[in-house]
Amino acid sequence: MLDINLIRENPEIVIKSMRDRQMDDSPVLEIQRLDVERRALLTEVEQLKAERNAVSREIGKIKDAAERTAKIEAMRTVGDRISALDQQVRETEEKLNELVMIIPNIPESAVPYGTGEAENQVLRVEGMIQEPSFEPLPHWDLGTALNIIDFERGVKLTGSRFYVLNGAAARLQRALIAYMLDLHVRQGYEERYTPFMVKSDILYACGQLPKFRDNLYHDAEEDFWWVPTAEVPLTGLYKDEIIDEDQLPLRFTAYTPCFRREKMSAGRDVRGIKRGHQFDKVELYCYSHPDKSQQELERMLDAAEEVARKLQLPYRIIQQCTGDLGFNAQICYDIEVWAPGCKEWLEVSSVSNVGDFQARRGAIRFRDKESGKPRYLHTLNGSGLGLPRTLIAVMETYQQADGSIVVPEVLKPWMGGIERIEKNS
Repeated sequence: MLDINLIRENPEIVIKSMRDRQMDDSPVLEIQRLDVERRALLTEVEQLKAERNAVSREIGKIKDAAERTAKIEAMRTVGDRISALDQQVRETEEKLNELVMIIPNIPESAVPYGTGEAENQVLRVEGMIQEPSFEPLPHWDLGTALNIIDFERGVKLTGSRFYVLNGAAARLQRALIAYMLDLHVRQGYEERYTPFMVKSDILYACGQLPKFRDNLYHDAEEDFWWVPTAEVPLTGLYKDEIIDEDQLPLRFTAYTPCFRREKMSAGRDVRGIKRGHQFDKVELYCYSHPDKSQQELERMLDAAEEVARKLQLPYRIIQQCTGDLGFNAQICYDIEVWAPGCKEWLEVSSVSNVGDFQARRGAIRFRDKESGKPRYLHTLNGSGLGLPRTLIAVMETYQQADGSIVVPEVLKPWMGGIERIEKNS
């Protein structure tokens, strides 16, 4: 959430931000109007309350009964007006807060301008894309041939965009999760196991509500929301709290299944397990001192990259442009790994500095040692990495000419002795 003073005093900054993001800037003008209206109402209420207080003091001194009755009756009218104005203030504040909640974060000056994903910038490519001596299969054919991905039973159980991982594929997915968690703990991120459902106020704090309401799964009876990412409960851990400055940075890693209503274009990503309503992800998260969030961003990016490096997957770093930048992010880097069967780059991580955007929404602060006053901290998040796309890249990269899949060296400790995935392995 942006500081209302920024919208009030420097609306041109917010308007430019929304235009750079290819968004309608009319909510900014409406926020300004409502803000002026709210302050005018508050001024009138304060004047009337001051008048009522002054007259109340006078009434106690009036000896004439008729005059006292007339004053009391006049103040009853003032009281009714105050009640009506208080209700107007509440309604105006509610509308104002709803609009402020849908204004995205301000991109950093380093974020390049662009109208959409096609204008994101490739910063660097790491690792060599090997030319195989055979035509590699895409994972949907490879997984079916090895009987380790069952699309039909996934559809039978739930519907389209669901699947079942059999045997070694299920174990490979579990190995990737365990490996990433262990790696991130060694990197200095403390593991958390969080609920997979949260209350609505946690989603508001994280920035998922109200903007992404239509993409979330909700149990209306209990007002529980299935998490779209572990970023949500990790943000909520310190909601409404003040942290000692000496505790910063707080770095966490967590695994959760993630649930999102994917709004997929007809004919796009229709094959395989690349895009679905349920997927697994290992998250990286950091509560940082504002002065150190840039170096925490670089640290987190390297931590996520290390997964790809250790798996020996060719990858590239993409800087998101303004038109593709996530709602919460000030700046964001994507990690994409090469999938030789699909013959495409797959996004497996977005690493973002959110600044104080979530901290403001969630009232998450630290106590400044010098001033002794609470200040908003910065939060950062990134996938370390996301599944099933990392699984896809491993399957397709490590497939052999005979149709088997060699297990990457770093995953073998979690594979129970399986070194090669073959049919019925």
